[in-house]
Formats: sequence, structure tokens, C-alpha cells
Amino acid sequence: MKLLEGKTALITGANRGIGRAIAIRFAGHGANVAFTDIAYDEQSKELEKQLALLGVKGKGYASDASSYTGSEELIARVLEDFQSIQILVNNAGITRDALLLRMNEADWDTVINVNLKSVFNLTKAIQRHFLSQRQGSIINMSSVVGLAGNAGQSNYAASKAGILGFTKSIAMELGSRNIRVNAIAPGFIETEMTASIPEEYRKAWVEKIPLKRPGMPSDVADVSVFLASDLSAYVTGQVISVCGGMHT
Repeated sequence: MKLLEGKTALITGANRGIGRAIAIRFAGHGANVAFTDIAYDEQSKELEKQLALLGVKGKGYASDASSYTGSEELIARVLEDFQSIQILVNNAGITRDALLLRMNEADWDTVINVNLKSVFNLTKAIQRHFLSQRQGSIINMSSVVGLAGNAGQSNYAASKAGILGFTKSIAMELGSRNIRVNAIAPGFIETEMTASIPEEYRKAWVEKIPLKRPGMPSDVADVSVFLASDLSAYVTGQVISVCGGMHT
């Protein structure tokens, strides 16, 4: 059963990791997929080929999600190419980890702009389209760090916590127009972003997870399909942790 047949999704930060897994899973469920990353490169071309093999339209775009005007231009381009959008996944994100004592202003501003301001930018840019069609599902990628905090990641935690407040607020604003807004809070997921963590720290993290394994991007992608599809038609303003029970 293809849960997203006839829908078009826009996914930011999808060249790799969780975003890429979501793009492929959405395509497997019949959705056409527009996806972005800071650059259109060989990974973008490869993802386009994978999406085409799944029988859907897939197109990559170079776009800086932290840019307000760039986000408006992106939405206009995607609508020109796909005619309509039913699903927005705000997935673009970075880390610049450091203890507050060593964190500089650029580390703070860059993470807030890419992780949090991008969610405002894209949601604001797509809002008019969703309002006109009286339909839309917005999925914002937060983190368990946004729920619980983490030493050495105050900028990242603040950005991801901000996404939660934004999600709940916009769900209240747009619910009457059949526009749903939810967030996913992944835990320890095996991606390029976590690959650089030293092995001793990885083992310590896994020991704290009740399911005793790290998550995979596909675990987050499966929950994203639920939130994007009509299976979650009465779900909005919610945060779903995909963390193996690490945060309850």
C-alpha cells in the first residue's frame, strides 16, 4: 500500500543521512520528491537517480535554508516544477559543538540560523500555498537534545528546543485550515553527523538506550511517512521521539 500516492514532498537537507532516508522512503510510498541541500552535487544527482528508479519525479535544488529570501525563491521554483506541495519536511541541520566557555558567537549564530531560522523561513514561505489549498503536513526535525539538553551542545539544544515551541504554536495557528504541524525528536541515529563520535562515547550512549542499539535513518523515515500520510489526519502539534526509549 502506497500511503503518499499523488502527493509531493519538499525535504530540506536531504543529500545524506536522515533527509536522504526520508526522501527514499517517501518515494517508495508514491510521493514525488523535491529535495535540497546547500549544494547540488554528485550526491544530489545520485539521489535523483534513486528516486527515478522508484517511479516518481525527484529533483534536487541547491538552497540555503537559513536564507529568508532564498527560501521564498525555493518554494516558487518547486511550485513551478511540481505545481503543488502537500508535505514539507524541515530537516536541514548542523552542529558546532563546544562548551559555552569556548563557544564563540559565530558557533551560536550559525547553528541557530541553519537549524531554527530555517524552519521559520520555509514554513513562512510555504504557508500561503498550504492555506490556498487548505491542506498540508509540516514535519520539523528536532532532537532529544532539544528535550533534555546536553553538555557541550547548548547552541544545538537551543535550536532544537526552539523548533518544538514553534511547532506547537504554528499547529494552533493553522489547524483550522487542515494544515498539520508535528515534530520528530530523533535520539542517537547512525548518520554522518554521529560517525565522528569516539567509540567509547558511542558505547556509553548505546548503554543508556533501553533498546540497546542506535537508531537508523530508516527508523526516522518510517515515522515521517506516518506524519506525512492520512494515517495521522488527527495528529497535530505533537512531538514524537524516535530514540529507542532513551528519552521518555
